[in-house]
Amino acid sequence: MEIAKSKFVDASFALKDSAYIVASIELGNTTTKCILTATDLKEGRTYFLDKTVELTATIRPPKDGEYVFGLTVRGQPLSREAVAEATKKTLLRSLTKAKISVDDLDFVVRSTGVVAGFETPEEVGGIIKALADGCLAAGIPPRKMTGAMNKSNLPTALQKHSFMDAVIFDNTVASVSCIKTPIVANEMEGELVLAGIKEGAKWTSIDFRNPCVGLDFGTTLSGRVTDGKLPYANVVGSYCGLAGAIFDALAQPVTETALQLTGSSDTNVPESYVADAMKLIKIKRVTSERRFGTVPVNPKGLKESGVVLIGVDVGENGSRLNELSKLSTELLKEGGKAKVMGLIDLTAAELVKKLLEVMWDHGLDGAIGLTGRGVITGTKPALIQEKLGDRELVFVDDGLARGAAVLARCLHSLGTPKNPLGGVAGGKCIMDARRRMQRI
Repeated sequence: MEIAKSKFVDASFALKDSAYIVASIELGNTTTKCILTATDLKEGRTYFLDKTVELTATIRPPKDGEYVFGLTVRGQPLSREAVAEATKKTLLRSLTKAKISVDDLDFVVRSTGVVAGFETPEEVGGIIKALADGCLAAGIPPRKMTGAMNKSNLPTALQKHSFMDAVIFDNTVASVSCIKTPIVANEMEGELVLAGIKEGAKWTSIDFRNPCVGLDFGTTLSGRVTDGKLPYANVVGSYCGLAGAIFDALAQPVTETALQLTGSSDTNVPESYVADAMKLIKIKRVTSERRFGTVPVNPKGLKESGVVLIGVDVGENGSRLNELSKLSTELLKEGGKAKVMGLIDLTAAELVKKLLEVMWDHGLDGAIGLTGRGVITGTKPALIQEKLGDRELVFVDDGLARGAAVLARCLHSLGTPKNPLGGVAGGKCIMDARRRMQRI
């Protein structure tokens, strides 16, 4: 087991000619973030300039006349105007803390994990537009939110690092072919998370390239499994449903979310509590459902793609989450907050194990990378490793933000052939293979 954690640098690093500065704006069910990253294009490693995190619950309620285009997994209503205002505030605060300006940014990537209140995957586009409104209000020009058409459109300092005159961007991110028809509402999140884990693993000794498994345990679950095809891998597995929301339910007797729990975790918890929690959690292959674990699914696209979609739920679309809260309420009376935290950690480890077992049962496999608050906090990494034995694991913080930086680099062919993200584990850079393929 290896854990890749954020390495922070100051503004002087950001202003180097080889630094590529990306802002990742994320609207999640629990937190809204702006994470500023600086990628050294000589070595291909990404550093952090700032991480500004706000609770999504602090976004103001929609005003009279504002259209509510969606809900968080907890039922919080969101309007385009309210999301835009929160985005502007968070972005400007982050830039101020990092001591850089809008002009210093090279690119901005917007993403969301808020999908519970939507009926179809396509409707999630409304939130992405609201995030764009906030970025524009903060002074971000549109050209910094869309890919450049050619190398000459890039800042002069970046042109020498770009391979846009050798290969074109063909919608692949970190050498994984895109899914043509979305099968889950948080499709982009899964794509970025896998790319981010690949980048984070560069800070470890693990060669985390295709074939691989990337899982993000935010409030909702996302992730992907790839095969080992060259030059681009195919997505053969995907994930949806509940993740951190399960642990939030267990935390309810103490605080609103598991993220807000403080103190040490006592994992000396009676096994019956973990067993009872797991009885309420459903893990299965999703086939014809239009929604699973609150996340909209496109059954037609799923069938056409041939991708194995694995979902996690509690009851039907979270209908039995309150029973998890009752379970931890009983434990709180017996052992206090530390025991509840222990139950959360133990349940998380068992959930990861069961989820991977279902994946293996359907013939999917690869190097395993995990990110998200639901698996990298407390004693969870050690417990998960214990559950999986000698399986090699990499834990990465902020996989989504790291993936945003990778996407921005891919859009502009800012690769590092000597330290590639693409290709297969143990293999070489795929630049030449891409050139040959794109000439056809």
